[in-house]
Amino acid sequence: MLLLPAIDLRGGRCVRLYQGDFDAETTYAEDPGKMAAALAAAGARWLHVVDLDAARTGELTNLAHVGAIVAAAGVPVQCGGGVRSATAARQLAEVGVARVVVGTAALEDPSLVAEIAQRQPVALGLDVRGREVAVRGWRSAGSRSFREVLEATAGVEAAVVTQISTDGTLAGPDMELLAEALAATSLPIIASGGVGTVEDLLRLAELRAGGRTLAGAIVGRAIYERTVDLAEALAALAEVAALSDRPAEGDAGGPPP
Repeated sequence: MLLLPAIDLRGGRCVRLYQGDFDAETTYAEDPGKMAAALAAAGARWLHVVDLDAARTGELTNLAHVGAIVAAAGVPVQCGGGVRSATAARQLAEVGVARVVVGTAALEDPSLVAEIAQRQPVALGLDVRGREVAVRGWRSAGSRSFREVLEATAGVEAAVVTQISTDGTLAGPDMELLAEALAATSLPIIASGGVGTVEDLLRLAELRAGGRTLAGAIVGRAIYERTVDLAEALAALAEVAALSDRPAEGDAGGPPP
């Protein structure tokens, strides 16, 4: 299971929200590029970036900062937040983003996701409150369950599943939701929300449902507040991987494509 440190951008700064609340924001760094370089130096092989401003407005106001992150990190970066047009997806690719994460557009215009996926790698972003998918920066509730969206979306490489109620809480991931996601699709699933300890990551690495394991886990606040040491976590996950003889039949786990 791949560990993807998260960098959430708002106003050009590295921040984290509590349960998706824009009024419950903590700033962790003023220079996203330096943060990206530090995470890569600690051993991260991918980074997960979210443009929180764009998630609310649909405008890629932090595009230059995303480019700085890509340049400083030297590892693949997936980025989401406000990707609601082919133009936005292309702009992210032009600054070096390896894969775009599409959330709101996947519900409102699935054909757009298929169009983008023909040109560049795409992950489906499922921000879930309970079992209902939220859209537009988590401010609006969608009318569809995450299972319906998984079944209706074609052409994506993976799905990032975030439980909003646990995001930024350090209280542990929603294991039941993630198990349901694994069983509901053949897509690689990347878990997001709630990781507070290395033990949480090991629980995620050991989770199996539908004969499959998780492809990755996103960790943000726990790294910044040092409840998870990135190097220690990477070593622990590497040990788990080494002890596994081979993936189970039908396993779509491992690093995201």
